[in-house]
Amino acid sequence: MPLAIDYADIEAAAHRLHGVAHRTPTFTSRTADDRTGAHLYFKCENLQRMGAFKFRGAYNALAQFSPAQRKKGAIAFSSGNHAQAIALAARLLGMPAAIVMPQDAPSMKIEATKGYGAEVILYDRYSQDREALGRQLAAERGMTLIPPYDHPHVMAGQGTAAKELIEQARALDPAHGALDVLVVCVGGGGLISGCAVAAKHLLPHCKVIGVEPEAGNDVQQSLRKGEIVHIDVPQTIADGAQTQHAGQLTFPVIRALVDDVVTVSDAQLVRTMRFFAERMKLVVEPTGCLAAAAVLEGVLGVRGKRVGVIVSGGNVDLRRYAELLLEGAQP
Repeated sequence: MPLAIDYADIEAAAHRLHGVAHRTPTFTSRTADDRTGAHLYFKCENLQRMGAFKFRGAYNALAQFSPAQRKKGAIAFSSGNHAQAIALAARLLGMPAAIVMPQDAPSMKIEATKGYGAEVILYDRYSQDREALGRQLAAERGMTLIPPYDHPHVMAGQGTAAKELIEQARALDPAHGALDVLVVCVGGGGLISGCAVAAKHLLPHCKVIGVEPEAGNDVQQSLRKGEIVHIDVPQTIADGAQTQHAGQLTFPVIRALVDDVVTVSDAQLVRTMRFFAERMKLVVEPTGCLAAAAVLEGVLGVRGKRVGVIVSGGNVDLRRYAELLLEGAQP
């Protein structure tokens, strides 16, 4: 059975996003290279519009709406970054948006979503089903539901991040810039599925590794079992990876193209946030640190390799950010 997307979909998404999404920088760090014995290339999607890679998939999806769909607008459910992405993309494309968000989402993400002009509908993530609520509201209002990861246009849009990273790594080192490994954070699988399609097309021998929080390793379990595993809402500071299962569209791509999925602890995420702040002068949210933590904390052995690392987002409440950095400073 064919996968939900192929590389042509990612190329088409890149064309739609050209001049709209930021071509975010890819940074290197001698300190990180010395620590790991590898050459690391950090794709800084924390510097993307609205602060995360999610803008890519959201805009790619909404840009393909019919005139009738644009009139009614888009609805989404999200813990934060997809919410802001849909809200901003809808504003840019001149359509209404409504977002179903958990009550305990970071206040900064809720306020930013409202700031982009979207209606925010709050729910309790521990007692209510956000997907069912989103479908109900979409039916009542005639809006088009765009899920945060399990949608081919979203997946293709996210894959443009890996396409750019591979191009930028080559430009930084034309003689040796081909990546050996691509490391990507994993929630529901939209980012890693798109990135895996791009990587395996452009660099067939490149290993693609996903990273989940220890408390929420549903995709790792799913790969081991060969079918989608459902878990309870994980208790982790990586709020963008508090998904309970992979998607019906994303999992087949992950199963076919992703080489492995590993996990990191919340403590490792905090130390990685501190590394980005101190050494690279970057504000990165906990979820955005997943891939980097696996490399910098030695979960993945990458010595002698050229490694692409997706830094997925930087939307974190500043008070909470300060608390976590102070926590990471304690011996």
